Amino acid sequence: MAEATRSRLGRGLAALIGDVGGESSIERSHGQRKLPIGSLRPNVRNPRRIFPDAELDELAASLRERGIIQPIVARAVRGEADAFEIIAGERRWRAAQRAGLHEVPVVVVEATDDEALQLAVVENVQRTDLNPLEEAEGYRALIRDFSHSQDDVARMVGKSRSHVANTLRLQTLPGRVKEHIHSGRLSAGHARALIGHHDAERLADEIVARGLNVRQVEEIARETGEKSGKQKNAKTHAPAAKNANTMALEKRLSDALGLAVIIEHRERGGTLTIRYRSLDQLDDVIRRLEGKR
Repeated sequence: MAEATRSRLGRGLAALIGDVGGESSIERSHGQRKLPIGSLRPNVRNPRRIFPDAELDELAASLRERGIIQPIVARAVRGEADAFEIIAGERRWRAAQRAGLHEVPVVVVEATDDEALQLAVVENVQRTDLNPLEEAEGYRALIRDFSHSQDDVARMVGKSRSHVANTLRLQTLPGRVKEHIHSGRLSAGHARALIGHHDAERLADEIVARGLNVRQVEEIARETGEKSGKQKNAKTHAPAAKNANTMALEKRLSDALGLAVIIEHRERGGTLTIRYRSLDQLDDVIRRLEGKR
């Protein structure tokens, strides 16, 4: 596709429909008209897959009162009379059905498969209608099916290349994390902090349960990632099995303190770990060390 066409696509759907002339077939519009709602069909390539009932009900109530202000954009289905495939506006079309409307305003344009998909992605991204995973799938389709580079996609949607790359990486997240994203319980910022994390599903559940913000998630992900790295390193340099003397000393200290004690002895010293369950227990240990008990 020519660079001029990519530039026009990046300007958004409204600008394209309003253009006169130019090289891209998408700019040849047949004008706005009223079409029977049954003559429209959804585009199976639409990156937007989820249409929450609550949102559709709210929009349907608005449409009953004010009608559809922004027209649906569609293209004619080849080989079928009076059949049109939606490029942008599937949510409005679904809500119009719930509202009991018989006709809807439609702008019919000529568009190739490539252009139709690009317009669907561009329009939804610019209107922030997609959840992060739907956005990622739209970018992936442009790259996979039409051989666009990440730079091409970034120009089309008016985003940085790093945004496109990071959004695509969301597809590597585990299934349960993706479920939280689809439901809206996790934002794109939350999700990006979980990419590559060794315990992403558990951390995602914790985010939802505790209502953590993105900064808190980034801090927890960093801390647990460092801890995991230290644990792996510790396994690599694990000390030899404890001898009877060390185990006897652990028991002696545990009995004296009433707490679990772990001794890790190495050639040049080691560590002594005392596990406590409450601040009262910690205060008691401190008093003992200070000779106050």
